[in-house]
Amino acid sequence: MTDRALRTTLTAEIAAAAEAVPGVAFLRPGLGGRLRSALPRGASAADGGRAVPSGVRLSRPDETGPWQVEIHVVAHGHVRTLDVAREVVRAVEARLAGLLPGRAAPKVTVTVTGLV
Repeated sequence: MTDRALRTTLTAEIAAAAEAVPGVAFLRPGLGGRLRSALPRGASAADGGRAVPSGVRLSRPDETGPWQVEIHVVAHGHVRTLDVAREVVRAVEARLAGLLPGRAAPKVTVTVTGLV
């Protein structure tokens, strides 16, 4: 699997894990997500038609080091944002541990950017 394909797969898995956490309304949309609604129907994304979650940033300083994950979520207003952020970190760490067994634990940072 190429680095780009791995990164795309991991980003999608991280997004799914984060969105499944109770209290998470959605991932913060980026500029691409906001503009996507202005595109004509049937227009494909740059990654071959699959939308890349914009609320997830995945990086790796070197090939052997751990992944660094930044997640931006919008939470429901009736929950404590600290609890939501902690649960997102746990969910993402568990998902990555299952996908990348034997690798160094990722550094996961969660920012709650809004409430609905």
